[in-house]
Amino acid sequence: MLVAEESGLFDTVFGLPLHPLAVHAAVVLVPLAALGALAMALSPRLSRRYGGLVVVTGIAAFIASFVAKEAGEALALRVGQPGQHAQLGDVVPLLALLLALGIAGFWLVDRGIPGNRSRPWWLRLAAVALIVIAMLATVWAVRAGHTGAELVWQGRVR
Repeated sequence: MLVAEESGLFDTVFGLPLHPLAVHAAVVLVPLAALGALAMALSPRLSRRYGGLVVVTGIAAFIASFVAKEAGEALALRVGQPGQHAQLGDVVPLLALLLALGIAGFWLVDRGIPGNRSRPWWLRLAAVALIVIAMLATVWAVRAGHTGAELVWQGRVR
């Protein structure tokens, strides 16, 4: 059985806590989506060519961060509250959702502009906003991951 019935959907997989497994996906996908967003914001050619892939990556980053958050809450019921790590982790899915929506919206608008025309000022402003969201999502994911790693490994590795 994949998930223990008595423990809830986000608790365990194959008898192991789901949280450390899901975290690895979020820690990879959030910065990857952010890099894709940066490329889209800076290059209309890359936006048109790879925007769809970046949208999918952004959606996957949101899903992974949401699962990691929910699994973390399930794990906290077993091992205790992780303090600041939980506070940071609560924000990551929200920022990942903003990032995914920002990427999708930006791509949908940007791909409608002919390749021989420059982006209008408001789309360049949206590109700046997308970069800011990408940076925030990445910083929060890294901070949440770092505080979680400290909880697990501090004092165990010399």
